[in-house]
Amino acid sequence: MMSIQTVEASTLTEITASGATLIDVRTPAEYQSAHVIGAELCPLDRLNAAAFSHSNDQASAVYILCLSGKRARIAAEKLSAIGFTQVLVIEGGTEAAIEAGIAIKYGKFALSIERQVRIAAGLLILCGTLAGVYVHLSFLFAPGLVGAGLIFAGISDTCGMDMLLTKCPWNQ
Repeated sequence: MMSIQTVEASTLTEITASGATLIDVRTPAEYQSAHVIGAELCPLDRLNAAAFSHSNDQASAVYILCLSGKRARIAAEKLSAIGFTQVLVIEGGTEAAIEAGIAIKYGKFALSIERQVRIAAGLLILCGTLAGVYVHLSFLFAPGLVGAGLIFAGISDTCGMDMLLTKCPWNQ
């Protein structure tokens, strides 16, 4: 795995003023909820690195942010892999930008994908356990499956539920 450079969120005012490319790789709903003024939306699940390279100079700096940094790192790795030489992740993402007092455009509230995953996993575990106790033992398969998925997500740093929820209509 390559080393991705990071920059502090406090530098976003200078970055946007310089006209550098700043992309936000969160879902459209998260972006509409709150985003750094000057950031372009390019959701991670729709980021086509090859197409991005046709419309941007690979030698120019590209700054990437998401909610806290994980998705931005994935996007940075995609762009670095096809030849972008100056890909920088905003450390702490939009959360850090808000804390640093950077200009933010607020809109309709949306739950982050991470919170949606935790809610969905918790509901599946709770409902599966209750159904297993009160209806039939075979329902205990659901909490086991969710637990296995969480273990896989922790080991691989890839979350299937995250990918599924990103495609849901309320996140578009």
